Amino acid sequence: MASRQALGRLARREQAFRRGISSNWQSSSSSSSASASAAAAAAGRWRPPQAGVALRTSLARISSHYASVMPDLSFRGSLQLKSGTFSKHYIIIPFSRSYAAADLPSHQEIGMPSLSPTMTQGNIAKWQKQEGDQVAAGDVLCEIETDKATLEMESMEEGYLAKILLGDGSKDIQVGQAIAIFVENKEDVAKFKDYQVSDGTPRELPPKEKEPPATTEPKKEVAAEKPPKLEATRPSSTSSSVGRIFASPNARRLAQENNISLANVKGTGPQGRILRADIEEILAAGPSLAQPSPALSIASLPNLEYIDIPNTQIRRVIAQRLLQSKQTIPHYYLTIDARVDKLLSLREELNATLQASSKASAEGKGKKKLSFNDFVIKAAALALRNVPECNSSWKEEFIRQFHNVNISVAVQTEHGLMVPVVKDADKKGLLTISEDVKTLAEKARTNSLKPADYEGGTFTVSNLGGPFGVKQFCAIINPPQACILAVGTTEKRVTPGTTEGEYGEGTYMCATISCDHRVVDGAIGAQWLGAFKGYIENPVTLLL
Repeated sequence: MASRQALGRLARREQAFRRGISSNWQSSSSSSSASASAAAAAAGRWRPPQAGVALRTSLARISSHYASVMPDLSFRGSLQLKSGTFSKHYIIIPFSRSYAAADLPSHQEIGMPSLSPTMTQGNIAKWQKQEGDQVAAGDVLCEIETDKATLEMESMEEGYLAKILLGDGSKDIQVGQAIAIFVENKEDVAKFKDYQVSDGTPRELPPKEKEPPATTEPKKEVAAEKPPKLEATRPSSTSSSVGRIFASPNARRLAQENNISLANVKGTGPQGRILRADIEEILAAGPSLAQPSPALSIASLPNLEYIDIPNTQIRRVIAQRLLQSKQTIPHYYLTIDARVDKLLSLREELNATLQASSKASAEGKGKKKLSFNDFVIKAAALALRNVPECNSSWKEEFIRQFHNVNISVAVQTEHGLMVPVVKDADKKGLLTISEDVKTLAEKARTNSLKPADYEGGTFTVSNLGGPFGVKQFCAIINPPQACILAVGTTEKRVTPGTTEGEYGEGTYMCATISCDHRVVDGAIGAQWLGAFKGYIENPVTLLL
């Protein structure tokens, strides 16, 4: 009875909390009791705090209440109150309370949190707290390397870090998998010295997936008699119809290690989900079904020296997203040549003015300089304002057209390709855009981008001309966006003069836009490219 009353109080607090704070909740818990729903409808007495300090304290208190009934809750995003917005990035860590072991006190299993919409697994870069340390609300527990950047994971409760289950450098940890043990009392820390998680696999794995028994002799005979198990390697209609393959993390890892394409595996799990047993059955059926790639065959030839470079988390995500883009988005490409003599002249004039003002300033340092790409970003943003159809995203039931013009800028780093976002680029001046790009590029190179730095892009600009001298190329669309602009280098060309037999010289730039044909028709893409060319060839309009 007492627990039911507590659940009712919690439900009322939840509804009041959701009314006051707009946020992005992600919860793997899919069940809720009818009594809790009825209690939530009754509206709570609790009200959201009106100050930043009170907000942090209340969040910690709420997270501790939620722990007992919503064990896999994760929370991310900026917190918005009716009175304003707090830009602090909070994370409620996934955990579950454990009372099962009679010889262990009450404790919490802290799980790997989901820190970005595309994150399915992460790496632990470094623990900031050690076993036995006291932890206060807001303290940084560890640094998590996600598919986009390295982020700090904060604690939302007070207590003690009793046991670190996965130490520094641990890789490929599934979201929700336990990484540490948390206790309330210091005297309980020593009791977890030899603690081990009973189930080391992520909690998202379906209960039906079991480790298959060791291969026996009769199983080999069955495999030999039934090579037509080819049906198991035919594409699943459930997966192929939506362009997405559902598979457990263990199955994906085993398939990758044995070079088996999941597109050719028929899953036996719920809703066609591919399980580890499905992959092992294919391996047991013989090497003919595994279909090793030509790359492995070449590597097995004699007299070839090579090195296997492990794929980082970022590299895996890049590969997955770009493969998905090329397989599911109908690309088409449009290319124009734009004369940039006026733009180069204006850029030189503006940089001279900035340099003069910098020398005249009291500080005399921090030189400001506009790059060619700053003009390209501004021109692309204004062209999107003129042709908003290109500032859109495909949804199955509709096309979402954005009011904000947020330009993603491709930046190559030693960690991989990063795409930070210049927000509201159409409303910013050239100098502000230049400063934003420099700041974001530096964060990308030092692997310190926050989710707010790379989320929310509506259009991408990729420039391989200035840094690498590439004349022209076609870029792959960055989903869920509908367009990406590929900018080539500038080159001087001979141009016809005003009279017959007269020739001049001009500087031209090649630009190619890749469009999603589901969203942008060819004529619309050409219209956008014409608007972009107009701004580039008449750069004074960028200053208006």
